[in-house]
Amino acid sequence: MTDDTTKRGQHDRIRINVKQAFEVRHWTQALGVTRVALTAAVKAVGPMVQDVKRYLIERIQSAK
Repeated sequence: MTDDTTKRGQHDRIRINVKQAFEVRHWTQALGVTRVALTAAVKAVGPMVQDVKRYLIERIQSAK
């Protein structure tokens, strides 16, 4: 998502900005994770949604 909440587009859907509260709310809800887990995932693999999803899935599978 972009910093300007009135502008939406492809950038909104492919990156996660953990410094924006509204984005953290959106992505934690969309991905079903906590703020801490989301922040750790972004720190580990970067802000791309696809990479964060893959990372979270791998973490869940390795925890089983």
